[in-house]
This record gives sequence, structure tokens and C-alpha cells, in this order.
Amino acid sequence: MKRSKADTAATRARVVEVAAQTFARNGIRATGVAEIMAAAGLTHGAFYRHFESKEQLVAEACALTLESLVGSAESVAGQEQGRFLSHLESFLSSECNEGGLAGCPFVAMGSELARADAETRRAATVGFVNLVDLIATRYSHLDAKSARIASIYTLTTMIGAVTMSRIVDDPELSNQIVEIAKTHLASVQDGPAKNGSRRRAA
Repeated sequence: MKRSKADTAATRARVVEVAAQTFARNGIRATGVAEIMAAAGLTHGAFYRHFESKEQLVAEACALTLESLVGSAESVAGQEQGRFLSHLESFLSSECNEGGLAGCPFVAMGSELARADAETRRAATVGFVNLVDLIATRYSHLDAKSARIASIYTLTTMIGAVTMSRIVDDPELSNQIVEIAKTHLASVQDGPAKNGSRRRAA
């Protein structure tokens, strides 16, 4: 019986979602196509009915994860500063789970993405720029150019902090790295007026 286009699209989407979860958990190189297809409930041979290569799947999985992260960040973009930073740190550091997409591919697979093919790096770049543009809206006290600079600083600082917090083997140091990053970022996003009022209050 011939599958409908809707069924084919749904199957393809399921494979991409499973791949995104598995790549985040195990890494790109350590994850084989057969493992992904089995986790999606499909045979290895069915892979090439949906994708031309593993590289194409990696690019689509990266794009899907980043779209999820942007959507998650947008949902709390209007919240007060402390909550927004906590959410930013949370979705960067969350582990992948079976209930949906979580975690940040820049943290989970950064070194592998740097060596990935052009399509995957393009997907990563688009996702990064979308996050930068969203975070830039938090800098209402700055002009557009300065807001973008501050946004890039915020995002790259959090990615680096979360990455290092996962690398070190000291739990106390791990927490300290992230908290220091959040404290510095909060002071940057406060703006000159708030910082000035704090100094006067002191």
C-alpha cells in the first residue's frame, strides 16, 4: 500500500526529531544512521527514502533544535531580567529527553559543528543569529548596533559558561561559573540608568 505524502512527511519529521535528540545526547560522530532509524522504529534501509546523506539529517536536526530554542526563548522574552537569564541558562544546559527537544547544540556539539559540512554550519549560523536578534530586544536602552554587540556577548558568554560548567569535575565550581556569568550579564543588561541608581543607593 502506497504511503500518503502526509504519512511520509510525518515519518521524516519523526526521524529528524529522534536524530536531534540522539545527536545532542551522544554526539554526531558517535551516532550512526542505523541507531537513529531503529530509535524511530524504522529500518536502516528506509533512511535513503527520506534523506540523501547523514549530513543532510544533521543539518535538519540542528535547525530543528535551534528553532525549538528560539521559540522557547521567545515565550519568556517579556519576563523580568533575572527570569530571562535563568531561562537562557536553562535551555542552554538542559539535557535531551524523550519528551521533546531540549538543550543547546552549541553546548552539546560545538566542536563537531565547527567541523561540519556547509549546510549544517549554515543551519547553526541561522539559529545563532535568530537567538542574537531575540536577545538584542532586551537591550532597549541601547542603539541597534550596541544592542547587537551586547546580545552576542550575552549569548557567547552563556554558551561558554555552560560548556565549562559541564567540563569541570567540581560541582561547586561548575555552579559558580554559571552564576558568575549570569551576574555579569545582568549588570550589562541593567543599563546605565539602573547601574547609576545602584551606585547612588550604595
